[in-house]
Amino acid sequence: MLETSNDILNITIAICIASISFFICWGLYYFNMSLKQVFKMIDELRYRMNKIDELVRLIQTKIESSTSYLFLIGEGVKRMTDIIKKYTEKKEKKKK
Repeated sequence: MLETSNDILNITIAICIASISFFICWGLYYFNMSLKQVFKMIDELRYRMNKIDELVRLIQTKIESSTSYLFLIGEGVKRMTDIIKKYTEKKEKKKK
């Protein structure tokens, strides 16, 4: 089987190449699994960012609609204070 030192050298080289190939494949496998986890994290981040964007838009529309109501409420309070002021002035005039 092993007749010369050249045969031993060839067997040693074959074992080294096989072990290097095994470790390269093993490293590529773990690299791919790491990339897969990174892509999952990015997808989850995109999902959460979309949810946050939807929430911000909802809050923005609520604020925009409430500001128009606040203007109307402010006008109503202003008119109500004018009416109360006129009413109190009439009462003071009657007392004099």
